[in-house]
Amino acid sequence: MRRVYSWRWAFFVMGLIVMTLGFTMVIKSANVGTSAWDVLHIALFENFGLSIGSWNIITGLLIVGFTAIMVKSFPKIGTWLNMILCGVLIDFYYWILPNASSMTFQIIYFLLGLLVLGFGCGMYIAPNLGAGPRDTLMMWIVERFGGSIKVARMSIELAVALIGWFLGGPLGVGTVIIAVFSGYVVQFSLPYCRKMLMKAIGDVEEMKPFF
Repeated sequence: MRRVYSWRWAFFVMGLIVMTLGFTMVIKSANVGTSAWDVLHIALFENFGLSIGSWNIITGLLIVGFTAIMVKSFPKIGTWLNMILCGVLIDFYYWILPNASSMTFQIIYFLLGLLVLGFGCGMYIAPNLGAGPRDTLMMWIVERFGGSIKVARMSIELAVALIGWFLGGPLGVGTVIIAVFSGYVVQFSLPYCRKMLMKAIGDVEEMKPFF
């Protein structure tokens, strides 16, 4: 059992590491357009200081607090790790990755980042150890008001992107591309990563959260 948990946690953490690398590459291509949430995070960073990763954590805390009150349940450890690690790693990657000096390099950054973040997202979801704050909010909206996950996700991201754009964030065509195509990358990466994880742990049964 310990071996199974170790592999699941390894996939979870590595998935977050890969996913945040992709998000940061997209942030570096801000002129192309970032993800909806990063439109907001960058706007907050430019208006109020701190760092992009710090605002990622702060908005995550607000979402966690809100959803915890609504569902009357304390967030699981996977949610907290997702929130904190993503914020810290985004700041780290933002510091070490070189800036794109031309639009061509920004487009390359964006396209590679889209693939990397999509694969990382599938990898961190594969072990089923808990959703991040924003995905938790999405699921609460679906359970509370009905409708599909797709509609809930798009509604949240549209609202967040508009708020970020109003505050001066870099809303662009890339924001739309990420909203539309990142799901396709995850659709490929998630079953692939689950297959790799099952092979590593030698367990063919469906994995369920253990906390």
